[in-house]
Amino acid sequence: MKYAAFTTLSLGQQAEVLRCAGHHLADRAEHGCRLQLWALEDFYAEIWRLAGEERVLFINLFQKPALLQCWLDAVQLPEEL
Repeated sequence: MKYAAFTTLSLGQQAEVLRCAGHHLADRAEHGCRLQLWALEDFYAEIWRLAGEERVLFINLFQKPALLQCWLDAVQLPEEL
C-alpha cells in the first residue's frame, strides 16, 4: 500500500496494515512511550504506545530516509541478506 492510500485509513486500520503487510525494523523507548518502526512500500511508520499498554496513541509517517537517523542504533539487520 502506498503512502497516499495509507493516510486515508483510520488509526486502527493503519496499525493492522502495518502488522500484516509491513516490515518491522526496530523498537525503542522515548518519553515514557514504546515505539516501533515499520517500513511499507514508499514510506516508514512509527507506532507510538504508552509503555506497558497496547493501545496505539498515534502513528507518525514519513518518507525521507534522513528521518531514520534516530533509529540507527535500534535497527537490527539480519545476519544473512
